[in-house]
Amino acid sequence: MSDWLVLVLAMLGACAVVVVITLVRHKRAPEDEDPSETPDVIEYMTMWIGVVYAIVLGLAIAGVWEARSAAQDHVQAEAQALHEIYERVRIYPPDVRDRIRDDVNAYVGHVVTTEWKEMADHGRITPRGTELLTQLRHDVTDYQPKNDFEAQAYQPVLDQMAAADEARNARADSTGATMPPVVWWGLLAGAVITIGMVFALQIRRTPRELVLAGLFSATIAFMLFLIWDFDAPFSRGIAATAEPFLSLFPHAGG
Repeated sequence: MSDWLVLVLAMLGACAVVVVITLVRHKRAPEDEDPSETPDVIEYMTMWIGVVYAIVLGLAIAGVWEARSAAQDHVQAEAQALHEIYERVRIYPPDVRDRIRDDVNAYVGHVVTTEWKEMADHGRITPRGTELLTQLRHDVTDYQPKNDFEAQAYQPVLDQMAAADEARNARADSTGATMPPVVWWGLLAGAVITIGMVFALQIRRTPRELVLAGLFSATIAFMLFLIWDFDAPFSRGIAATAEPFLSLFPHAGG
């Protein structure tokens, strides 16, 4: 099921629930009930709960968006470090240069064609990717520079190798969900309480009030959807992409 279809269904469902409950409550309400006599304390509590929940939603969205942005930064850093290795070894002997570049191409190709799907589907990196990066590290570190010019390039290549390894580890740590389950329970419970307070105000069946109540619940559903969508940085709709790898290594996805 498409993520956007999930969003539409969630928003329509939230609106439907509010409208149905309101109509049922209005039908069963006593004839002498006066909705205008809602106690001031209930109005105050509704406003207070709404403000607090809005702050919580804002913090949750900011947190998952920051995690998604950080995941994309890890991908960019890893791709750039591998590109630097690929370019800096051009001064090495042809056999060493070609072997290292083949290692880089093999690793990048595996990441964009196989490992990326594994991260999106199962939230983890692949052992094969780790093996390919280890092979690249061995070929980079095992080479002994033959002259001063190669020696000057050797340490920067090692630094980029370490940067690529660090970025891969950070990418691996970013594949899982950002929000703990207890936070999700809090967000869902807060949504129920916040929307429930709408009924505490004894809204009537006028079109204006029904539309406003429906839009209010749909907005909360939309915000929860955004948090859910951003919660997995490498899957779902708005996710980190492999574009940095593909832009620096155009043939990687072939």
